[in-house]
Amino acid sequence: MSLCLPRYQDCSRMITNQEQEQEEEFIAVRVQDPRIQNKESWYSYVDFKIFLHSNSKAFTAKTSCVRRRYSEFVWLKKKLQKNSGLVPVPELPPKTPFFSVSNDDFIEKRREGLQQFLEKRCNRVASLACAEW
Repeated sequence: MSLCLPRYQDCSRMITNQEQEQEEEFIAVRVQDPRIQNKESWYSYVDFKIFLHSNSKAFTAKTSCVRRRYSEFVWLKKKLQKNSGLVPVPELPPKTPFFSVSNDDFIEKRREGLQQFLEKRCNRVASLACAEW
């Protein structure tokens, strides 16, 4: 009787591994830590830390972190629109031609808008990658 016990334990480990392999893929993205670059210059700008975490097999690295400025989001949106066909691309927060980099409320609203843009886009990618679709 005790000889069968290890087999049952091995089976339970196999089931656990299979359940882990079937775990739903996710993509989590965070826009955080706005920083003013070239603060003393006429050409100052704000960039944001973009942190991505995923268990998707589509990514070789499970986490990544980069800094990006608003103009790079505009570039990304244009590329997505060009390649998306009929799939709608989320909106970016509005561009403001004149703003003060010392306006914390404006920077926070932009950060929130960029966060929403990436979340909506990543949710679309995650749902398209889902095996049930």
